[in-house]
Amino acid sequence: MTELMNFFSGYWLQILIVIVLAYLISSVNTSIIVTRIVLHKDIRTLGSGNAGFTNVLRCVGKFPAVITFIGDFLKGVISVAIAYFLLFHASGSEEILYRTYLMYTAGLFAVIGHTFPVYYKFKGGKGVVTTASVMLMTDWRMLAIALLVFVIMFLSTKIISICAIVNAAIYPVATITLKMLDCTGVTKFLSPTPSSVSLAVYAFAVSFLIAALVIFRHKDNIKRLRNGTEKKITAKK
Repeated sequence: MTELMNFFSGYWLQILIVIVLAYLISSVNTSIIVTRIVLHKDIRTLGSGNAGFTNVLRCVGKFPAVITFIGDFLKGVISVAIAYFLLFHASGSEEILYRTYLMYTAGLFAVIGHTFPVYYKFKGGKGVVTTASVMLMTDWRMLAIALLVFVIMFLSTKIISICAIVNAAIYPVATITLKMLDCTGVTKFLSPTPSSVSLAVYAFAVSFLIAALVIFRHKDNIKRLRNGTEKKITAKK
């Protein structure tokens, strides 16, 4: 706990910078911009009403969906990269730990910015693609697990929302498990950064908040899944 308090007290300026930049950068919604350019419409008035990759794929087309995916993915990459470079010269395990704390903080606010964008009356996407990029930037093992789960779930259901919800539920569990194993040395050779119990708890808290946000944003999908009306992604798409 002392380590976490030292992070907040010693790096409060970097934390503030990361929170503001990650949120503002991620508030730029690619799907809304692309749809307005292509169809001159608001993607939030089409299909499921979600300002995200899947809805663009269904309602606008493949190429706009690819652009949307890239834009949403870059939000997490850029946000976490900013945190990394703010403490680029960190040396020693303790300073690298603090840099990792900062990177997780950036990842959280990247997802918050995407889902509740200040530029679009706080009505954004569901954060799935941005979460994937945060996984990659903070701990690549989380993304590897997510991709494996995605492939298994998609091949069996062909429903993107189920893949997203299951992955979100697994994310905090996988995070705390691997981080604690890192502390014991069992998976240390696979860990992207030094670890500690405090970092494991912080990473779990961040991943839990991200997962809760992603699942909450899928509340309409959950209703459609219960009613059996959720659409599948066809082989053509």
